[in-house]
Amino acid sequence: MSVAASAGRPAPKRWALVVLALLGVGLIAAPAIFQMFDRAPKGATMIREFKPYMTNARLASFTRDIQQIQDGVQQGNTSVARHLSGSAGTARFPAAHPEFASFASAWPPTHADMSDLLNRIHAQVPNYLAVAALPKFTLFPWFFVIPGALVLLLSGAALLRPAWWRTIRWALVAIGVGLVLAPVAFQMFDRAPKGAKMVSAFTTIETRRKVETIQGYFGTIAAGQGSVRLDLVPALRRTGLSDRQIAERFPAVQTLDRRWIAILQNLTPMIGAMSDNVGNYQAVAALPSFTLFPWFFVLPGLIAIALAIVAGPRRSRREERAEPVVQSPPRPRPESTS
Repeated sequence: MSVAASAGRPAPKRWALVVLALLGVGLIAAPAIFQMFDRAPKGATMIREFKPYMTNARLASFTRDIQQIQDGVQQGNTSVARHLSGSAGTARFPAAHPEFASFASAWPPTHADMSDLLNRIHAQVPNYLAVAALPKFTLFPWFFVIPGALVLLLSGAALLRPAWWRTIRWALVAIGVGLVLAPVAFQMFDRAPKGAKMVSAFTTIETRRKVETIQGYFGTIAAGQGSVRLDLVPALRRTGLSDRQIAERFPAVQTLDRRWIAILQNLTPMIGAMSDNVGNYQAVAALPSFTLFPWFFVLPGLIAIALAIVAGPRRSRREERAEPVVQSPPRPRPESTS
């Protein structure tokens, strides 16, 4: 029997185990480097609070609300103005109804900006749904820390106890395979780039300045609705029209007056969610691009598998030929008697 065989299996390559240990340290350190323990929960909060508004139906209702305001303003400036001005012509309408005229003048840029905002948000619904389908953001730091800790512990154990290497080796391969397959299981190669597109699209939307601008529009709209309720509708009544006749002849103005509270209740929470999540969005935007996230799993996984294989052990034929052989001592010859 050979000396090497009696001593046990050959030890794995130390350099490979050291590199594996460093890989484990890198995985553990990654969430701290990218501040994921702080930023990822903020991302989870943003995804949760955007959920009620990032649907086609809800965004369509916002678009309908804005269009109803647009229709009311347009009808007020045209048919209502002609009815109230009579033979004097619509040129005198702004002077007779200055509050509505001021609102009508301020509304076109407001309408354009709000419509653009809603269209841009609506276009991101598929990308939002892709991000929301990923595992919870609060879990992402642990997807790095736990495999990293396991790789570090196993490589350290192999350095201290080479005899355990065969079991440790396959455990490291299993961890590597798990890291490679995780993005596939979570469909990250499809979903993560969509998340990157959403984050990029929200760069000019989810800002403090933009939110404050939109909040200012509500003051403009409220003043306009007040001028409809307290000025135009009473003026129409003074011409002898009943409420039923006003509704029949000027339905857009009547709808704006009637639905104002509902419009306000529908739009306000969305703007509130945008305002509350400016900081959360900035935290998400400060993370590495979502497009890179699948590779943050795949590359360490492939490296772990490769190192576990390269680490051996595997004895060369030269080592086997050079292996010393312990021979039994020669038996003494019996002495002859004469």
